[in-house]
Amino acid sequence: MSQVNRSVSARLLLAAGSLVAVASGTVVPAAAQAQAPAITERAPFGDHLTVTVRGTGAGDGTHELTCHPAGGDHPDAAEACAALDGGTRWGRDVFTPDAPGGLCTMQYGGPATARVTGTWAGRPVDARFDRGDGCAIARWNRFVPLLPDVRAQGLGT
Repeated sequence: MSQVNRSVSARLLLAAGSLVAVASGTVVPAAAQAQAPAITERAPFGDHLTVTVRGTGAGDGTHELTCHPAGGDHPDAAEACAALDGGTRWGRDVFTPDAPGGLCTMQYGGPATARVTGTWAGRPVDARFDRGDGCAIARWNRFVPLLPDVRAQGLGT
């Protein structure tokens, strides 16, 4: 084996060993690993939302929601936090509206509107919801129990 091939082989072996060490977590001291929050116990980002709902009847009003731990005066705080956590993905804003130009059914889901502001997963939130067509209805329903379930109240689909 030539000197160049040995040098390349040695570098590849060193790089592969480094990758294995990183993947196994041996590069980080055990004490540092014990202090790092688990994925299910996200580090506190100041998750705090203000939810204002109109046009639903019994669900109307403004509520505060904090998560990690769940709190505030939201009527379903623990479930709302769990649902938001379940829909949160790294690098993606859970509150982003559906892309414009999609095919939506022409149905009206009632006069309900909502606005959610605050901070979620370290990102600012200013989201608006309505039930003006099939896509908007589906988006609203994805955010139940953060938003009231108007289907249970007989106000829409």
